[in-house]
Amino acid sequence: MQLATLHKEISVDAPVGQRAAVVVLGLGNTLLGDDGAGVQVVHQLRASRRTPTGVRFVDGGTLSFSLLDEIENTDALIVVDAAQLGEAPGTVHIFRNLAMDQFLRSKRTCTVHEANLSEFMDMALQSGHLPSRRAFIGIQPEVVARHTEVSPSVRSGLETACTHVRALIARWSI
Repeated sequence: MQLATLHKEISVDAPVGQRAAVVVLGLGNTLLGDDGAGVQVVHQLRASRRTPTGVRFVDGGTLSFSLLDEIENTDALIVVDAAQLGEAPGTVHIFRNLAMDQFLRSKRTCTVHEANLSEFMDMALQSGHLPSRRAFIGIQPEVVARHTEVSPSVRSGLETACTHVRALIARWSI
């Protein structure tokens, strides 16, 4: 059994290769329980079909270098992922712009992913393509173990994360 989810595109009104007004990037491994929270949020938002034109949802799985183009080809990036926040499971925090950059740099740890998000953001900055509007929505996991479902506490946080993503899309799509 392969433990890494594959990168797969889920597009709404912003075809691959075309610049999207907003990219919503869900990260995580859906085979490791709560680690898949970011991907679950992207799937829920895509299923709701209440998305303005020009928004692209991307299931980023476990973060591969193929995602750098997605990060560099938008002015507005929303990343959703499980994150160690030091809070109760299911708690959701939003980090915008510089706060996002600082949070990601403070969390440089060993990862099972091909790269970590702060490395991608640094590459986008160095190339002059760092999105001017960016947010990281972190969901505190409870259980990260071989399981295809998120825990009940994280499941309740998924809707909160979806609400925050919708609000940012509405604000940034104007």
